[in-house]
Formats: sequence, C-alpha cells, structure tokens
Amino acid sequence: MHFDFTMAAGALLVSVIVGLTGMGGGALMTPMLTVLFGVPPLTAVSSDLVAAAIMKPVGSLVHLRHGTVNLRLVGWLCAGSVPSAFCGVLIARALGDGSGVQDVIGKAMGVALLMAAAGLAIRGYLAMKDRASRRPDRRTAAPGSPASEPPPVIAVRPVPTVIVGIVGGLSVGMTSVGSGSLIIVTLLALYPTLKANHLVGTDLLQAVPLVWAAALGHIFFGDFHLAVTVALLAGSIPGVIIGSLISARAPGGLIRRVLAFVLLASALKMFGIGNAAMLWILLAVLVGAAALWMLLRAAHGLRPIAIFDRQRG
Repeated sequence: MHFDFTMAAGALLVSVIVGLTGMGGGALMTPMLTVLFGVPPLTAVSSDLVAAAIMKPVGSLVHLRHGTVNLRLVGWLCAGSVPSAFCGVLIARALGDGSGVQDVIGKAMGVALLMAAAGLAIRGYLAMKDRASRRPDRRTAAPGSPASEPPPVIAVRPVPTVIVGIVGGLSVGMTSVGSGSLIIVTLLALYPTLKANHLVGTDLLQAVPLVWAAALGHIFFGDFHLAVTVALLAGSIPGVIIGSLISARAPGGLIRRVLAFVLLASALKMFGIGNAAMLWILLAVLVGAAALWMLLRAAHGLRPIAIFDRQRG
C-alpha cells in the first residue's frame, strides 16, 4: 500500500483548521482531495467518511463526559440522519458508474459547500447580533464558567428535528459534507437558547452514528480506498490536537470568514467554473460581502469596521 505523505500533510493543515473553528472536516477535506490531489469525488467521499468514523467518537466522548450534550436532541436527530445517511450512499451508487456519477457527486458536493459557506455567514451574523445586543452569553458560556454547566431546558421539536436529521444525513451520505457544518447551523436556528458548547457537543454525538452509517454504506457500496483513508488519519489526528490546543488564542471570526471564502471557491470549482470567471466571482463576492457586512453592523448600532470598536474599548 502506497502512503502519500503530501496528502497526509494536507490533512494535517485542514485538521488544524477544524480544531480551531469546529468546522466539519468533510467540508474541507473532501474538496482538498478532489481539487488538489485529483481524487475522484466518490472515492474522496468514501475514504473521508471512513476516516471520520474513526475520528468522531473522540470529541463526542469528551463532550459527553462534560455534560454538554442534549441526549433527547441526539435521539431525534439520529432517527432521521442514520437511515438517510445510508440511503444517501445507495442513491449515489444508483446513479451508476464512471464519469457520469462522479460529475453528479461533484455537483452535489458543490451545493453542499455553498450551504456550508452560507451557514458560516449566518453564524457570524448571529454572533454579531449578540454582541450588538450586549448579550454574548446567549450562545457562549460566561467568562470563567465551567463548560460542564447543565444545558438549558428546551422544548424539543421532534418533527423539524427529524427533518434536519434526514436532510443532513442525505448530504453526508452523498457528499460527506453536513454533519459539522449544515446540521449545527440549523440546530442553532431551531434552538437559539442552546449555548455554543452544547450545540457542538450535541452535534458531535449525533454525528457518530450518522457517520458510521454513511461509512458502512460506502465500504460496501461506495469507492473506499484504504491508502487515502490512512493518509487522512495520519494527518488528521495530530492536526485536530494542534488546532484544539491553540483555538483559545485564534481570531475565530476572521478564520471563519476566510473559511467561508475557501468553501465558496471550492464550490465554484466543483461546478466546473473556469479560473478567470471564478476570480471575478470571488472578487465581486468579497466586495459585496464587505459592504453588506458594514451596513448590517451599522443597522445594529455598531461601528461599520470592527477595529474601531476594539480601539474604543
């Protein structure tokens, strides 16, 4: 079995970002495999999911020990996500073999990446609203408070929660994107009183059976390559540890903005857009997003440019 050291190094860099931001690895790892290393989309999805199935339990067990998991939410999410993740693999396989199925999987991955980028933008907007209302405790623990404080009591909404699980499971099964980027954003919208650590803990635990179901389906029906998975694991394990250790000092807001930009560029590549057109699109998005962000900050009573707030404070 050939070991790809370059791929392992790429997985290391991606996993550092995952550890820094909590971003789902599939939204970054799978595009890296397809765009930079030329791995066919179905092979990238299959191998990445098997690697994720080995990695996911570690973080979820830590959150479970600290009490930052809502088990009722996990149960309802898994009721939709686990069977739909397995079905997502079957749908991908039912599309056929060869370049046709790879093209469809690539386009589906592009849609999922666009949704992940939009999710990051929504998370940033909600965090800005919290700062504007001077209630940063709404989604983050108060300074000095333990991460293991009991989660707030919420009224679980079974039907929309199961629907979120179904959509997220299908996305993960077909593209490997969704467990850490799409589901957590919709949970935030459905249950806004849950703090960030409880959102992350709940999402991580429900992602374990979700990813296992998708990985099992891809082992049997996908295009799993052991060499790719081994390289991903070799880079991912130390990368997540490094990212987690330095996350407290990292400028999380800036990193998430850069990530959203990278996800958009990856999505455009999945759609087969040429380099020149992609450059103009990214430039237009950069200028438009900056202008819109300043207008939104001003509308919520903040200075248009955040650096002035920091200087005044």
